[in-house]
Amino acid sequence: METIRILAIDDHEMTPLGYKYILEGTEFEDFEVKVDVARGFELGKSKIETSGRSSIHYDIILLDIQLFPTHLHDERSGEDLGKLARQVSPDSKVVFMSSFSDSYKINSVFKTVDPDGYMVKSEIDEKSLIAMVETVVANPPYYTAGALAAVRRKMANDIVIDEVDKKILFNLSIGIRTKDIAPLISAAITTVESRKRQLKTLFGIDSGNDLALIEEARKRGFI
Repeated sequence: METIRILAIDDHEMTPLGYKYILEGTEFEDFEVKVDVARGFELGKSKIETSGRSSIHYDIILLDIQLFPTHLHDERSGEDLGKLARQVSPDSKVVFMSSFSDSYKINSVFKTVDPDGYMVKSEIDEKSLIAMVETVVANPPYYTAGALAAVRRKMANDIVIDEVDKKILFNLSIGIRTKDIAPLISAAITTVESRKRQLKTLFGIDSGNDLALIEEARKRGFI
């Protein structure tokens, strides 16, 4: 029987161990599953690179987006590992397993990695985990309901904004103040304020504070 090799990378060890317990204990019709677990960015990176040099690759790589690196000032994520996997192990299917369900994060991943699946962690259970593997092996992609809704919201929106505007909206949505957003995008506070005004005009917001802007951006699938 064919063996499907899966690498599960997460910064919380119990999470991928749960995937391993469920998937290795499931009797699939056409294959069996073996799950390798990696905790954190560095070990995950090492296993992906080793697989890329080997004649036996991982069939599926499961990635969390938020992976805390050894050096906290060094911002690296599952998105970076997804891009690495595409380079060194192009035959591997990449599936994100993340707590992020907002359109900004999901569409960023779709743009940079073009994954074969995306599962919002709060929607993962035994049934959906098994269905994901079966779908990704046979006919990807696989999305949980929250991920699919985010993709559909973005596709239905005909307004185009640049990456700087998207970063401003995302940071506002998580409670970061305008004066603190400016250094994050290497811009002056006046530039952030100007872009916020332009976004309100673009979204048809005649009046209202940042909450009105955030709500409209969320409806349109930008966050």
